[in-house]
Amino acid sequence: MTTNAAAPEGISLILPSLNPSDSFDAVVDQAVEAGFSDIIIVDDGSRDACKEHFRRAERHSQVTVLTHAVNRGKGQALRTAIAYLLDRRPDCRGAVTIDGDGQHRTADILAVARAVGDGKTLVMGCRDFSGPEVPARSRSGNRITCAVFRIACGIRLSDTQTGLRGIPAALFPALLRVRGDRFEYETNMLLDLKRQGVGFREVPIETVYEDGNSESHFRPVRDSIRIYKFILLYLLSSLAGAGLDLLVFYVARRLLDGAVSDALAVLLATVTARACSSFLNFNLNKSVVFHGQGGYGRTLLRYYALCIPQMLLSAGLVHLLSRWAETGAGVLTTLIKFAVDLALFFVSFRVQQGWVFREEKPCGDGAGAR
Repeated sequence: MTTNAAAPEGISLILPSLNPSDSFDAVVDQAVEAGFSDIIIVDDGSRDACKEHFRRAERHSQVTVLTHAVNRGKGQALRTAIAYLLDRRPDCRGAVTIDGDGQHRTADILAVARAVGDGKTLVMGCRDFSGPEVPARSRSGNRITCAVFRIACGIRLSDTQTGLRGIPAALFPALLRVRGDRFEYETNMLLDLKRQGVGFREVPIETVYEDGNSESHFRPVRDSIRIYKFILLYLLSSLAGAGLDLLVFYVARRLLDGAVSDALAVLLATVTARACSSFLNFNLNKSVVFHGQGGYGRTLLRYYALCIPQMLLSAGLVHLLSRWAETGAGVLTTLIKFAVDLALFFVSFRVQQGWVFREEKPCGDGAGAR
């Protein structure tokens, strides 16, 4: 039995819930027994038949239930709880988010709570997906997501979709600005915080799936699209720019053929193509992908501080590879350029995310919740 002194002081517990079952009652009771003195539950538009679970939870003096009249999604439920803490809990040092289906053991919740510091590091309770008890869709989904995050975003985590997270109060204001109302909110949280220079700390936790995770409200197709939306938008933006870039490059290279040397022709064609495509790509990335809030001029200067060296590197590599392949102004040179720019795609994404479209002073003044 966990003693009432086990939970650290100043750490609130956030539990978003939709149509809870009997396991929800046990989760709340165990959190109270563990010594959490402030438990924020968000009823996210549950059916009337499930309301008794929330009324039972409110019998504990440590519990506050916030209610959405209709289902608004897990992301909005988390924002509702965080906004409540900012407004009503001036002494709050941080919060731990948990699920109400029994997947998170009390010992693991406490471990994450104790790991929450006063700085700007997000604590992730990470599961081990290698065991036979893990559903196949969860195992494969986690592997794919972790690989995408590692390659495209520079985020190295063993579990990107865990609902058990420790959040220091200094990050509360930033999390209110994270986009997404449903499961994609937790993914966008990682992407936005990474872009703002926030660190991540992993705490190993037990992997538990009750009845094959039958209580999950995750919709595999629709919610997966929401989760990958940020990366997909960047890909589409890059493809639009790449299409224009290749078209202008091909036309310019053909027009310059014979007029100047091959090296100069490739350079001039690359500059012309990149001038057109980069302006399109910048505006798409700023307004649609990264939603940059910084000044247009400063962000544009950063973008071209990346774009120009990347353009020159592309031109140099295309010229060298074209000479090695003994090709001139034909389609093969354009294909070589496509391969070179594809290799530079991931480098550019990382730099744009971490520097070009980085928000300035994203997490408030660091004074904590108020």
